Amino acid sequence: MRHFYLLLFFLCSLVNAQVVQDDFEGGGTITSWYGDNCGMNINYANPYQQGINTSNTVLEYSDVGGQYANVQFDVNTNFDLTVKNSFSLKIYVPSSGLTGNQTNQISLKLQDKNLAQPWTTQSEIIKPIALNAWQEVTFDFENDNYINLDGNSPPPVQRTDFNRVVIQVNGENNYDYVLAYLDDVLYYDSISTDPIYDNLVWSDEFDGSGAIDTNKWFMQTQLIAGDSWANGEQQHYTNRIDNAYRDNGSLKIVAKGETYTDQGVTKNYTSARLNSKFSFKNGRVEIRAKLPSIAGTWPAMWLLGKNINEDGGYWDNQGFGTTSWPACGEIDIMEPNIAKNQILATWHWDNGNGYMYDSNSIATSNADTSQNFHIYELVWSEQNMKIYMDGTLINQLTTVDPFNQEFYILLNVAMGGNLGGPIQSGFNQDTMEIDYVRVYQESTLSVSDINLDDNILVFPNPATDILNIKISNTSQHHGTLQVLDVAGRLVTQKQFNINNTTLVYDTSALNAGIYFMKLEFDNNTSNTFKFIKE
Repeated sequence: MRHFYLLLFFLCSLVNAQVVQDDFEGGGTITSWYGDNCGMNINYANPYQQGINTSNTVLEYSDVGGQYANVQFDVNTNFDLTVKNSFSLKIYVPSSGLTGNQTNQISLKLQDKNLAQPWTTQSEIIKPIALNAWQEVTFDFENDNYINLDGNSPPPVQRTDFNRVVIQVNGENNYDYVLAYLDDVLYYDSISTDPIYDNLVWSDEFDGSGAIDTNKWFMQTQLIAGDSWANGEQQHYTNRIDNAYRDNGSLKIVAKGETYTDQGVTKNYTSARLNSKFSFKNGRVEIRAKLPSIAGTWPAMWLLGKNINEDGGYWDNQGFGTTSWPACGEIDIMEPNIAKNQILATWHWDNGNGYMYDSNSIATSNADTSQNFHIYELVWSEQNMKIYMDGTLINQLTTVDPFNQEFYILLNVAMGGNLGGPIQSGFNQDTMEIDYVRVYQESTLSVSDINLDDNILVFPNPATDILNIKISNTSQHHGTLQVLDVAGRLVTQKQFNINNTTLVYDTSALNAGIYFMKLEFDNNTSNTFKFIKE
């Protein structure tokens, strides 16, 4: 076996993909820079040769107080965001070059230059910036939060009409001055560094019928706030099969209108609240469910820190309850609003700076969410947390303390309260139906899987920009490639189909480091290699 450090390759067609870049040193491909109501100099001596940018020449951007200002450029061939989805640039804004109190930010807008009013269908990403330092800012139109000026426009990665880039510092509709310097503008394909959670570590498919699996779930019943639950809720949670059971391959959590006395307190509604007997840190939670529809029901799929000090909770009963809410942290994967026409994704926490929360929503309909199954998903890494509905990103948050510890899953239907709202008169019962709950974490790459055939040659290695891969075996020109980081996390997966013996790959989009590539050929052979990107 040969021992090579091998760099990955993509499709051969990517070699000829659109190149859009400018370092303002004379070698860029952008020739149509234009200052729109903005002073612009694309051959300006870098006044701050420091930090991450010691180049000689930059673009000077000077907004001298008009209502709006920007710099922009056009391309002859429309952007194909399915091939390359991201833009990056470096920016320096000296505090001495600003007036007013605008939010320090930079936005990148994609437009169709062929329209009489190109901005009407634009898609925009806004990023915060700091002052008095060079920084690199990226705009990922596949994964970042974007703003479509026309709400009927599809996601930007589904469009092929963009051919203009507009860059704007500190917004518009103000008359403040802005002086900024830009450098190293690049259009490229971003490679996600998020972990890939594909190893199923815990689940409940709710097969069979009857009572829930008590090896996996605990039915929490003890009132937590004197004679009630939090948030003005009006139900008793019980451990009865009437309120939570398996039937026809799914879990049914049933809220009922009935008089029920427990712990010396009488209430007019019952339901169930399940705690998972499994806790974890980082991973992907996937829940497929139908929601109740009747006014006053408040279904939730969520997580709490395992260390929450909540009398009667499963993990508190096990001796882990040391921290009060919200310092324990809370992640709400799914909660509907009172009108049941939005799904909310929310975080609550306190890391020593007082109570904090971050919430966002996606439009839906009561009829849809109650009559059809949807997938609600949390992807939680050491870097960030993202919540999706049917693959559409609802909200994301940087992983801050206390979201760096083990959490457990809760499933419940409350009655009334802050997000239940007024309960429908004569309420009888309603159900949240859950098809499955699954938790995935990272797979690991075994060193024993690394092998290299003699008919594959890679050069140069390590590579800084271009890598050549020569495959002499004519039966190994079609298949699937996977690129993994050193922890075995999948970085990307592509199909390849080449007609000659040598592939050429531009490595500029990769961060420096060590990677593995696995080639699975159509002739049922495979190879896994290690490579270095400088």
